[in-house]
Amino acid sequence: MFPRVSWLILFASLAPVQDAERHVGPGVPAATAEQRALVLKIHGAFDVERAFETIRFTDGYYRAPANEGFDAVIDHVAAGLRQAGFREDGERFQLEILETPRNQPAWTPIRARLEMTQPGGEPVVLHAFDEPSDPDRTMLPINAPTGEAGGRVVLELDDVEKGTILVTEESLSRVAARARSKGAIAVIGAGVRGFNVDPTGQDRHLDAIPFTSVFRQIDLPVAVVSQRTHDRIAAAVKADAKTTLRLACETRFEKKPLRTIVARILGASEPERAIAIASHVQEPGACDNASGVGGTLEAARCLAELIQAGELEPPKRTIVFIIGDEMTQSRIWLDHTRRAVLAAISVDMVGESKEKTGAIALLERTPDPGAAWVLAPDAHTPWGASPVDEDDLRPNGLAVIARSALADVRDREPTWTTREHPWEGGSDHDIFLRKGIPAVLFWHFTDFTYHTSLDRLEMIDPTEVRRTMVAVALTAWRIASPDEASLVRYRKAVEMEQALRLRAANEAESPSAIRAWKKWGDGAITWLEKVLD
Repeated sequence: MFPRVSWLILFASLAPVQDAERHVGPGVPAATAEQRALVLKIHGAFDVERAFETIRFTDGYYRAPANEGFDAVIDHVAAGLRQAGFREDGERFQLEILETPRNQPAWTPIRARLEMTQPGGEPVVLHAFDEPSDPDRTMLPINAPTGEAGGRVVLELDDVEKGTILVTEESLSRVAARARSKGAIAVIGAGVRGFNVDPTGQDRHLDAIPFTSVFRQIDLPVAVVSQRTHDRIAAAVKADAKTTLRLACETRFEKKPLRTIVARILGASEPERAIAIASHVQEPGACDNASGVGGTLEAARCLAELIQAGELEPPKRTIVFIIGDEMTQSRIWLDHTRRAVLAAISVDMVGESKEKTGAIALLERTPDPGAAWVLAPDAHTPWGASPVDEDDLRPNGLAVIARSALADVRDREPTWTTREHPWEGGSDHDIFLRKGIPAVLFWHFTDFTYHTSLDRLEMIDPTEVRRTMVAVALTAWRIASPDEASLVRYRKAVEMEQALRLRAANEAESPSAIRAWKKWGDGAITWLEKVLD
């Protein structure tokens, strides 16, 4: 541990960062000159155009686990890492591609076309795609089979009879089998969730085709359409019950292994201790998660280049970059590694343009008392809360380190708005948490294009990718290369947070929350002293 006397000396020089208008959450002490210098180095080395090129490449494919687009992105990322000096036989910068057998075949959409014909009229194309980059590519849910069907349209499951096509706003996986048993020859789904509604009032969400999946056992053609198309079909059927649809789709199933990229910046003095950064390839969006792929690759490259140029000393501990299939990639790496994992960061949806999507940068903390007692300034996102048991809370200071990194980037870019919230779950951080490893999520929400065909390149703000990824890199680096001044800063930040939380708990007259936050604050300081020693 660092001697306690030095904390007293440094506390006198620490002033709180007053940025409540730029960050919804606890404040942190101001950075030292040396800490600000690190921010400037990483921020200056992060190549926005290079990151955006990877995002553009990734967005050009519909990525499902191990499919054609997924593997193309894995190859692209591996090539970028090799250009930055990562090698399979590298001493400092190591590259490994893990191959894992899959029980399910990889699924790739090839093409699809949906036409509507009203009595006496010509066929009208409602949705179609022939290339993996086409706008309507999400009209085929993952695991949709090859097939072709044409027939009269019905709008209710009860109206299905032999030879008809059901158009529904219910879940495809929930109704397809029942529709098939009643004689349907195809099922067309629609419907977006509440957080997908366009916040600007322009109704852009009406043209969004949801991204979804179906069970592999489905044996009839299925597709998804936008709400506007659904309403158009419904209006046509109500005007004339003889309205027909024709759906043709081609997909490919292949038996292939799942590939996971593991890139390591080997620690100089404690290589057996690691900090993991995980970012997933699958899902066909630009924000979700081409932005995470491009941002993580660029973070790895800029740190490697700074070290190679002598601008940064190699980290004391190992920094690991994991890129592959969401959640599965983290399980694979944890099963594969023998390193002691100190903390993990999930990088998921880091490039949203606030102007175009309405989303802002978020830090999702590890499960802490705020997830059990949601008190101001905390609030859950529309993603929603997950149950947390007080007995399962494991105090740590990872969120304090990440919060400080966000503050340091905001000092570099004063117009940046960020927020933090209690744990909700749903990405790679959950895999680490289940192993007892502290983990946080860097992401953006509420993004009305989330899991729809509208999540494309034009929704990306390259400077937002840089801001978020610099904060990610800072968080990882400060655990990988701890120093005394940072520990002092984080200890003070814990005290600032504890005061905020206890004030809110007292106002809410919640003895349980008071007890939990006191225990958490003491435990967070103990964790920081242990991990940053």
